[in-house]
Amino acid sequence: MMTAPTCFVSWLAVTVVVLAASVTTGGHAAERRVPGSAGEVQLSYAPLVREVAPGVVNIYTRRVVRQRQSPFPFDDPFFERFFGERLFGMPRERVQNSLGSGVIVEAGGLIVTNHHVVEGSDEITVALADRREFAATLVGTDERTDLALLRIDSAPETLPFLELGDSDRLQVGDLVLAIGNPFGVGQTVTSGIVSALARTGVGVSDVGSFIQTDAAINPGNSGGALVTLDGKVVGINTAIFSRSGGSIGIGFAIPSNLVRVVIDAIAAGGRAVRPWFGVGGQAATQDLAESLGLDRPLGVLINEIHPLSPAGRAGLRIGDVVTAIDAHEVFDPQGLRYRIATRPIGDTVTLAVVRDGATLTLSVPLIAPPEHPPRDIRSLGGRHPMTGAAVANLSPAFAEELNIDSNKTGVIVLEVKGGPAARLGLKPGDIVVRVGETVIDTTESLVAALERSRAEWRIVINRGGETMSVVVRG
Repeated sequence: MMTAPTCFVSWLAVTVVVLAASVTTGGHAAERRVPGSAGEVQLSYAPLVREVAPGVVNIYTRRVVRQRQSPFPFDDPFFERFFGERLFGMPRERVQNSLGSGVIVEAGGLIVTNHHVVEGSDEITVALADRREFAATLVGTDERTDLALLRIDSAPETLPFLELGDSDRLQVGDLVLAIGNPFGVGQTVTSGIVSALARTGVGVSDVGSFIQTDAAINPGNSGGALVTLDGKVVGINTAIFSRSGGSIGIGFAIPSNLVRVVIDAIAAGGRAVRPWFGVGGQAATQDLAESLGLDRPLGVLINEIHPLSPAGRAGLRIGDVVTAIDAHEVFDPQGLRYRIATRPIGDTVTLAVVRDGATLTLSVPLIAPPEHPPRDIRSLGGRHPMTGAAVANLSPAFAEELNIDSNKTGVIVLEVKGGPAARLGLKPGDIVVRVGETVIDTTESLVAALERSRAEWRIVINRGGETMSVVVRG
């Protein structure tokens, strides 16, 4: 289920500073090696912790929820609907509290945390490592990457902050520290190694290529820092795999290269706008790799290209296999989306592509999701089965807003207010594919098809990737 060293003799503290300096040159690791002596094994993390701990904060949130008190040992909306306040009484307010962690990324009080830590909060309080507390305001949030940005006002004082490192420089086996507020006990430091890189399919977000670590991460650590021994934040701790709710040594962090792009976008405009690639595909499994002439399972087999896709315009074709983006190998669609998401709009990426057994490179400019066609939101009325529904055109930009696949096209149902549309069984998120023999690609074509008098209506919709057909007699 996904959920979100000790003290040594004082002279060793000096030794660790010397060691930290010896393995960094201009902020980059010059040498990676296992300890060569018992003395090196006994080095302390204390100097590093003193340096980075003030940049990690505890976050407490408060939300007021309204609920009815049931006189029965079960909740049944049927009884509540018909007996209402006579049995269930007036709705009562209840305060829900939650906790998490965050990282100060700017001296002026800008803090990054997880979206799920602050989601739905009425009040957000930030506690610094020195126990001072500040009310925080939400700058913006991005559910798809599970990141949020807060701000506190500590003026005229500037705050200690942590620098985001380059998560692409990580290697499996690198030492890391996880800092956060597990179970609300207060700031806690744990140590471990990078267990794996580019973990996809974790289920936390759809733009994910996570760092896996065995440093103990528990509930309350969400939003905290994953730090390397040069004091740089390489990840924001976000989830754990657990059967009990506690750490079993499998934790996941959002890589800093994705964090950097998202918080820059939120700070600039209040929300994150990711580059749009406009393709869909599937992982090249062992069987596919053999049939495609690949020497090993690698890459994403492209099976869908949006008509406005910048990748399509750059020459990418259905049947191509994208094996790398900017020299970083990709193994599945999530990894491909991650590599695109870590680059700002306006950049150009280089694709390594296998086509018909030959390797070629393509340069693709990264653009914002286009608002085409215009959404043209309409409430449908008249004498037809879709009366009572509100619909709109799907553009890549609108699809991003709705948090659905931005490669989808057509007309989407936004709301069902009742009437024939409700009796038909339409639901928000349904995409209207066809009415009778008319293929529906815009709201205009849908309205025109519905205005025709028919003895029998056959309406085809796509719901969650499955096609459904409904017949209504006039």
